[in-house]
Amino acid sequence: MMFTGRSAFPLTPIKDDAVDETAFARLVERLAAENVDSVTALGSTGSYAYLSTRERARVTELAVEHAQHVPVLVGVGALRTSDVMTHVENAQRAGASGLLLAPMSYQPLTEDEVYSLFRTVTQNASAPVVVYDNPGTTRFTFSTELYGRIAALPGIASIKIPAVSGELHQARTRIDEIRAVIPEHVTIGVSGDPTAVTGMLAGCDAWYSVLAGTLPRAAKRIIGPALAGHAAEAVAESQRLAPLWGLFTDHGSLRVVAAIAEHLRLTDHPNLPAPLRGLPPTARHHLREAIEKLALLP
Repeated sequence: MMFTGRSAFPLTPIKDDAVDETAFARLVERLAAENVDSVTALGSTGSYAYLSTRERARVTELAVEHAQHVPVLVGVGALRTSDVMTHVENAQRAGASGLLLAPMSYQPLTEDEVYSLFRTVTQNASAPVVVYDNPGTTRFTFSTELYGRIAALPGIASIKIPAVSGELHQARTRIDEIRAVIPEHVTIGVSGDPTAVTGMLAGCDAWYSVLAGTLPRAAKRIIGPALAGHAAEAVAESQRLAPLWGLFTDHGSLRVVAAIAEHLRLTDHPNLPAPLRGLPPTARHHLREAIEKLALLP
């Protein structure tokens, strides 16, 4: 099922203030070779908000082309609904299997405005939609009630929720609250990689993963046991990555995976859109040590 398992969010590498198409294709091909359950292009890790409409359309085409047999979900969020619909049309034309929609804003949005956005998209799109709840970047927080209103719309396939508590009982309580208000066919996918293992063990169907976009095998070693019910093994694998999780917390997951991609020579340096900057030197040193200690090199 497309909206379950390991969904990998690759970078959109930037070189000389333009999309590095060769590097992006390489990243997506690696994910296809690792048999991730889906590739999600143009998520927050893919820097969609920094790209022009033309760049986003081209990245979508490249993702679909190089993902081969793997379904591709594409981020379509934008400030104006008309621009969202342009991205929807471009994604569907390129062959995207699903759409990832975040409520982007400059002026703070109300719940009714966000509901209206999802209603417009689902009424006009043919591809299924993932609700993208990422308050750390959008500054909009979905209520449980709003999850239920939006999930009832035809075409909603999954909800990507923010990080859950690291305590299993609390995480399970939260997942149960969400499940109580959404249709049975709508899956729940967790983000927030440092506690994603808890979300999976608490009953989430998918892991919408930053880590999997650059280190898909490391993510598989966590989600595989979690989905199989081997809790101790899954938790141990996640705890093993504590040095990475600490860097995620201190510097943001995007900067960390961007530096990992550079270290693995999958992209050039720098690879983020200005004014974003990569990890500072001390953090890069700690990252290199962690990669070598954890044997994360391919």
